Amino acid sequence: MPRVVVHVMPKPEILDPQGKAVAAALPRLGFEGIASVRQGKRFELEVEGEVTDEVLASLREAAETLLSNPVIEDVVAIEVDSAEGAA
Repeated sequence: MPRVVVHVMPKPEILDPQGKAVAAALPRLGFEGIASVRQGKRFELEVEGEVTDEVLASLREAAETLLSNPVIEDVVAIEVDSAEGAA
């Protein structure tokens, strides 16, 4: 079955306390040179049948109404997982 991946991120103007916590921890663990971190969500959807433009449009609508909170989040990418099926 084809897999479609949806990426959701907080809107730029929304505070991201989890991202700030990760950004603060990275230098303490020896990871330098990272200016900031934003934490988002990734959804993997297995689709029955072929992934057409119509299917992607329907999934975008689902992502914008159910998978994300449109007040504080943006759907930043919807892509067909090209690694799906590779073992």
